[in-house]
Amino acid sequence: MQWNIVGPGFGWLSAGVTLLFGATGWAVGGGWLAGIGTVAALAGFVFARRSAVAWMALALAAAAYAGASVADGGPVGTLTGAALLGGVTGEMLLGHWYLIDPTLPRWALKRLAAIGGAGMVADAAVVAVAAGWDDAVIGWAFAVLAVTTIVLLVAVWFALNEPSYPGVMAATGLSYLAILTAIGAAVAGRSLIDEGAGLLVGMTVGMIVPL
Repeated sequence: MQWNIVGPGFGWLSAGVTLLFGATGWAVGGGWLAGIGTVAALAGFVFARRSAVAWMALALAAAAYAGASVADGGPVGTLTGAALLGGVTGEMLLGHWYLIDPTLPRWALKRLAAIGGAGMVADAAVVAVAAGWDDAVIGWAFAVLAVTTIVLLVAVWFALNEPSYPGVMAATGLSYLAILTAIGAAVAGRSLIDEGAGLLVGMTVGMIVPL
């Protein structure tokens, strides 16, 4: 089953959103990989009418941004975070296209909701293993945001089973909320992972110094 269900307009939208967030990350110190990702996202925006070129550029942008984020979340955390935020953001953006053309098939929206939900579960597992849990406030915030994100994405899935137009409207509205909770969960999770890394370094130094 192919994903080729939208035209260049969606390419401009997705590339523009990627460019906006990626350029912001680059501007606040994302490093040279974030710079490469930003240039690639810009190319995807410019060549949106040439779908093969645009999606190759966006794939390069995704790889570059992922490389830039490894320092914060680690390689596994980067992949789970990408699945979480990519699935939820894609769900919301594509949902708007369905509001314009309700005749489009809904399987793509369901897949994106499933990807986002699986990403949230996987990301929670990474945080549970790698995080330091000394900060109870951030820990509880992450738990609440993660559970809320999963509940919202499940609600999106069931809303899409409604055959009428309001089903897609409800799914798109729920995906807005899911973006907010997913971003919050990702930020809180990375904070906990950073805390865990600091504790691990401290324990390692503590074991080595007496030797």
